[in-house]
Amino acid sequence: MILTDANKREFAERGYIVVRSVLSRGEIDAAMRVVDDLIAATPPPDGHCGHHFYWPALSPGHPLLGLLLDGAAFDVAEQLIRPGRLTMPRQAQVALNIPPYPHRPGRGHIDGVTPTEDDGRPGTFTMLAGLMLTDQTVENAGNLWVWPGTHRAQEVLFRERGSEALRTSRGLPDIPHGASEQVIGRAGDLLLAHYMLSHNIGGNTSPNVRRVIYYRLQREGHRERWHDCLGDLWLEYDAVRAALGAA
Repeated sequence: MILTDANKREFAERGYIVVRSVLSRGEIDAAMRVVDDLIAATPPPDGHCGHHFYWPALSPGHPLLGLLLDGAAFDVAEQLIRPGRLTMPRQAQVALNIPPYPHRPGRGHIDGVTPTEDDGRPGTFTMLAGLMLTDQTVENAGNLWVWPGTHRAQEVLFRERGSEALRTSRGLPDIPHGASEQVIGRAGDLLLAHYMLSHNIGGNTSPNVRRVIYYRLQREGHRERWHDCLGDLWLEYDAVRAALGAA
């Protein structure tokens, strides 16, 4: 499964892409069983609606690490940064959105600011990867909301004010947001989003619980250059930069 230069330029312009049919039916079913087990072990409170998360630690052999690494997903994500390489994530986010939840977010946020990591560093990363386990083919079905282009506005802000602007923002930098979009996809699709794209949890008025597995992926060396990444969107994205230069 190969990303084209057009895919990479779309990622650059909008801040995210959805890659279709990355997971097989067997991979989806196996991941759904893992989620079923998490829910059975620690169910949401009775009557709970809206978002509900599990945060499994990922070690070699964990089925959710295999879901990312053993098929096409990790390779597709890495195509945005090559010849750079991604490190193995240590944690997944199993994100449920339980109906009925008539929520409409007013704006987006960026991740990792509160709480910080143990050393005080904001939990920045290179890209968000989301593997959809359920269909989200219409709006208001638990879809993730995104604000295309906000990654570029964040870059301008952090270039002018430095990384301290991220620390003080509490994940809500003071930037214009414009029109939102709800991410549309089917079970097996892969969302790839730039770290600095504003996003938020949406509502779910469908009859189905939305299930997505998120991974926060870092390029090798990210922890040493995170300050510079905030002011240079494509510092870690060699392949995107090359595609823009070839346009």
